[in-house]
This record gives sequence, C-alpha cells and structure tokens, in this order.
Amino acid sequence: MQQQRGYKARLYLTPAQTLAAEAQGHAARTMWNLVHDWWTMLPKGRRNLAAADAAIRQGRKDLPWLGVLPAQAAQAVLKTYFQAWRNCWDGRAAAPNFKARFRSRMAIDIPQGRDLQIVRLNRRWGRMWAPKIGHVLFRWTRDLPVGKRADKDSRITGARLVKEADGWHVVFRVQTEVPQPAEHTGPTVGIDRGITKPLALSDGTFREHGPWLSKGEAERLRRLEEAKERKRQNRKPGKKNSRRLTRTYDQIAQLRATAKRRAIDWQHKTTTGIAATFSRIGVEDLAILNMVKSAKGTVEAPGTGVRQKAGLNRAIAGEAWGRTVTMLEYKTAQRGGTVVKVPAPNTSRRCSACGFITPGNRESQAVFVCKNSDCGFTCNADTNASRNIDHAAGSAVSGRGDLGDTRSVKRQPPTQPHAA
Repeated sequence: MQQQRGYKARLYLTPAQTLAAEAQGHAARTMWNLVHDWWTMLPKGRRNLAAADAAIRQGRKDLPWLGVLPAQAAQAVLKTYFQAWRNCWDGRAAAPNFKARFRSRMAIDIPQGRDLQIVRLNRRWGRMWAPKIGHVLFRWTRDLPVGKRADKDSRITGARLVKEADGWHVVFRVQTEVPQPAEHTGPTVGIDRGITKPLALSDGTFREHGPWLSKGEAERLRRLEEAKERKRQNRKPGKKNSRRLTRTYDQIAQLRATAKRRAIDWQHKTTTGIAATFSRIGVEDLAILNMVKSAKGTVEAPGTGVRQKAGLNRAIAGEAWGRTVTMLEYKTAQRGGTVVKVPAPNTSRRCSACGFITPGNRESQAVFVCKNSDCGFTCNADTNASRNIDHAAGSAVSGRGDLGDTRSVKRQPPTQPHAA
C-alpha cells in the first residue's frame, strides 16, 4: 500500500534568501486573504475554480509585490483554500477565515517534487532548489528517496517551506510503497489521558514526563514575560512596537518553541512504544475544544473559578491530548493495530472490578474506592478509568468487526466487570 508522510528539516538561508522567503510568505498570506475576499463578495453562482484562477493570474500581473510568489505556489494557495471549504462542508473543520499578519504562520508551497532538485552533499547536509530563492542548504536527518533511490513508488511529491520561531524549515511530502501490515497479536490496553498523570494505562503503568523547560529556562521565560509587560506599558497607543519589544517577543517565542519541540519528541517516543506493544488501544472520545472553553467574567459579574479554569485550560492544552491520539492512530495502523474511541461518560465513576457506578466512588482525585459493599475494590483512579476504557473498547470492536480501522463508537460501555 502507498504511504504518505511528511519529513521535516531545518533550512539554513543566507540573509538575502531569508528576505526573499519572507516576501513570498507575506505574498502567500495576502493571496489567501484576496481569494477569501473574492469568494465572499461574489454570488454563489459565480464561485468556481476557473474564475478564481483567472483572478489570481490577473492579480499577479497587476500587483508586482504579489508577483514575487511563484506561479505554482499561488496555485497551491488557491487549491488549499478550496480544500478548506470542502473540509468545512464535510464537517471536518470550521470555515476558512482571514489570516492576520501576526497570528498566522508563514508558509510557501512547492507542489512539484521534481522542482526541488534535492542533492545529498555529505552525511549531514543536503541541498534543494526553492523557486525564486535559489539553492538552499538543509540538515540531512533522514534518508530521502532521491537520485537512484527514487521511483514511481517511492518519491518526493512536493514540499512546504514554513517559518517557525527558530527559523525556516522545509517539510518534504514523501510517498513510499510499504507492505500491508499483518494483524497485530499483542495485548490490548486502555489509556486515560490526564494532567497529573499524562497517560495512565490499564496494565497499571503510567507514561509521565517532567517540565518541558529547565529551571533556568523557566526563570528566563518569567523574566522575559515581565519585561514584555513593562515595555508594552511604555508603548504609546497606535504606535509600532519598539525593536526591544519585538526582540523580547522573539525570545519568548523561541523558548516556547523549544518546549513544544520537547513535548512532541516525548509524544513521538511514547506513542511509538505503545503502538509497538499493544494491538488494540482504547481512548476516550473527548470533545477537547469544549473542555477548554474559557470561563467568562466581568468587573461587575466576575464569575466563579475563572482563574482556576484558565489554569486548567492551559494544562490541558499543554498536554495536547488530540495530538497524542492522532499519533497513535497512524502508528497503530502501520503495525496492524487499531485505536478505538469509546464514550467518556462514567469511565471514571464505574468500578472496573464489579461495574458499580456512583459519584462517591472517587475518594479523591487520585484514589478510587468502590462503594459497593460486596466489592470494596481500591486502586489508582486513572488506572481504574483506563481499565473501563479497555473493556468498553473490546466490546465495541467485537460488535463492529474489522480490527484494522480507527473508529469512534457511540455506545455505552457494558456493565460486565473488567478483570481486576
């Protein structure tokens, strides 16, 4: 079967190439906004791909600063915009919107893999061609199907240049032919996602991590946040940010990007180990966006628990529960396993030994004690929830059949007890 993957590498641009890449990034963002305005202003009967293509061609001729964006990159913006609307119509995403200058990431698409002209220079370095930027060096951290290794079944189909807090990166779109995986024969597991215990497994183990930033880095981040507030107070309304304030923003972004890279690295290593060990992985079908909605309050009606809710939202966002499940889904599929999503209600209140449900079962946030007089089962609260998830996932898969697909099952878990 064919497998599509994205491989990321760090770019090393010269100052002139950096200016050219930033000009193209701004042009690509502006092109998106112009297409969005064109779409929203025209009546429905006149909205089609051919008319939009003619509009952006004319715009690149009339506006020289839009012409810095290569023609194929402009076509990629148009295709991405139309795909965003298809995702919206299918219920997979919200409607596309305006991209603000300081709230969107610069990105330039190179849709044709043959235009990249990738060459491996040595063990550490590679070189690629970026239209209207030139030959660019990048770190060679992974074998790519280039040269004699490239064929119709294993090749690079395109790339995307992306600017992040620590500089420009390239994401190669790699298509490879891999054998159909055999059915995974390992044990099953349920996973409860949390904050104190990031991942609790039904076998009684946990997957934990420490702070993403060291004490020195966290202290530096705190000082930079304080410096940012002082400099913002001295800025006059309506004026541009000073160079010092802009530099402080950049330093904060770099530290937060460091923390994010470490979090993603931990997630990759952890999910790879779980996917390699277990054949079926049960997780809760959580509406995470609803869980992190902010508590509202005003000066007249301050509300209750607003600060506490904001802290909880930050903790949930920091654990990136959705990204963990996404990694598990494609990694288990590669190994012949499956991820099963089960309904979340009562997974933390049901006794995994006898099936008794009552809110009083939770002695504390960390301890579960069954209030059934004939049971009295006691264990870690997260472990108990993960066992319920594993049992519900097993019942759902046996009732729905194929083990090779990822599914979301909207049914109540059975009341039969889990093997304690």
